[in-house]
Amino acid sequence: MMELYYLSSCSTCARIMKELKVNRFPFRLQDIKTEPITAKQLDAMKKLAGSYEALFSRVALKYRALGLNQMALTEKDYRKYILEEYTFLKRPVFIIDQQIYIGNAPKVIAAVAAALAQKG
Repeated sequence: MMELYYLSSCSTCARIMKELKVNRFPFRLQDIKTEPITAKQLDAMKKLAGSYEALFSRVALKYRALGLNQMALTEKDYRKYILEEYTFLKRPVFIIDQQIYIGNAPKVIAAVAAALAQKG
């Protein structure tokens, strides 16, 4: 199973996808703006990631705009906000063989590249 959750309007996602040559692999691509993630998909991601918080983006513009930075959010809150607003999903999210890679940190992208290299 190879899945990629991304935002087509995100230049960082586009750059990463180009660098990793994701079009050479059988990813199921999902633009989270035009095809929102479902509760079932999010719950599956949480199972791999260990928490909804790991999937939550604190750099989303609405994080401060909604005052979430002033609140003590629970796992239930993280799940709710990610499902309500696509920008709260930290992206891109790669799922390769039941392993999840979340975000655009260099070490995460290096791990994705290594996983893809094993795929050939």
